[in-house]
Amino acid sequence: MKLLNKIKKHGIVPKVYRRLFNAASYLPVKKNLIVFESYSGKQYSCNPRALYEYLKENYPHYQLVWSVKKEYENIFIGRKIPYIRRFSIKWLIMMARAQYWINNARLPLWIDKPRHTTYLQTWHGTPLKKLAEDMDEVYIPGTNTELYKQNFRKATSKWDYLISPNKYSTDIFKRAFNFNKTMIESGYPRNDFLYNCRNQQTIEEIKKRCHIPMDKKVILYAPTWRDDDFYSKGKYKFDIKLDLDKLRTEFGNEYVIILRMHYLVAENFDLSPYEGFAYDLSNHEDIRELYLISDLLITDYSSVFFDYANLKRPILFYTYDIQHYRDKLRGFYFDFEKEAPGPLLTTTEEVMEAIKEVEKAQFQVDESFQEFYNTFCYLENGNSSKKVVEKLFAVTR
Repeated sequence: MKLLNKIKKHGIVPKVYRRLFNAASYLPVKKNLIVFESYSGKQYSCNPRALYEYLKENYPHYQLVWSVKKEYENIFIGRKIPYIRRFSIKWLIMMARAQYWINNARLPLWIDKPRHTTYLQTWHGTPLKKLAEDMDEVYIPGTNTELYKQNFRKATSKWDYLISPNKYSTDIFKRAFNFNKTMIESGYPRNDFLYNCRNQQTIEEIKKRCHIPMDKKVILYAPTWRDDDFYSKGKYKFDIKLDLDKLRTEFGNEYVIILRMHYLVAENFDLSPYEGFAYDLSNHEDIRELYLISDLLITDYSSVFFDYANLKRPILFYTYDIQHYRDKLRGFYFDFEKEAPGPLLTTTEEVMEAIKEVEKAQFQVDESFQEFYNTFCYLENGNSSKKVVEKLFAVTR
């Protein structure tokens, strides 16, 4: 441990790790070893979790291990999920010897995939905002547009398989990720949960665990991050523009609101003035449970609305900075203002009126929502994990 700390202080960690990793990759392959990782080792969530759960139940002869950052180990310990600490010596050896990697984000560039390893990249969203090669300018700290795209290409060149939730995403992923290997167009495994566990018992169990009142409806507020508003690389600012005082005054008797910030947002919100009404569940292990217990979603440009649409529940878009986000930061792949499956709103007052409208009209899926569903959710019916695993094993065996 002292040696590793000394190495870190001298700033040669990537070089040392890379040499150790490359040396370990000459060790014999551990057949049937699968290493999972979600959001750089920060979560037990998303598509890797869904695939892990499916494999655990249906393929018990496989050795399933998670890659986890030190500060996020407790959830794996509590659930008795096998894991290795990210970037430890044991991690280097197991990653280097694994037959499969399953990940939903990019790995550090210094990691060279061994020849015997098959890398399944699940990704983590249906694209609204432009990605990688399709971005005109990059405003992310610590890089520039040319370097960002170059590094993205290096990362994606190591992927053997990429999951796509629909035909729309397949076309974008191939171009934006410069991906020319095997695409598995299956729907997202993480959304199996929304079909297979959509029942009152599960909803009540999740609410109880999250200390959400059983007699209140739930609003989920899940915005994304802004590329140009940050503290440092990988740590982004976020200012809640919704007026929680007004929302509580108007809806506090019927609703509670859950805040679910993007995993890159570094804020710790003090919601003590709103105790009993507003809950910060940004660190809840998996947003899929929050989808299930919520009656209404408020988001902005986050891909969460593509997933939430599977539930056919109301979605409101709080897009107070849409011109800046659309025209400067990212740009969109389709006409968001016309095709979004819900109204675009720019003030708290507009959000409040939209919630009242949902209440009054008793939300029904209209033609435009159904068209959106048919374009983006048509592959998802609770069997995406099965489709991905069978495709992966059919090809690699």
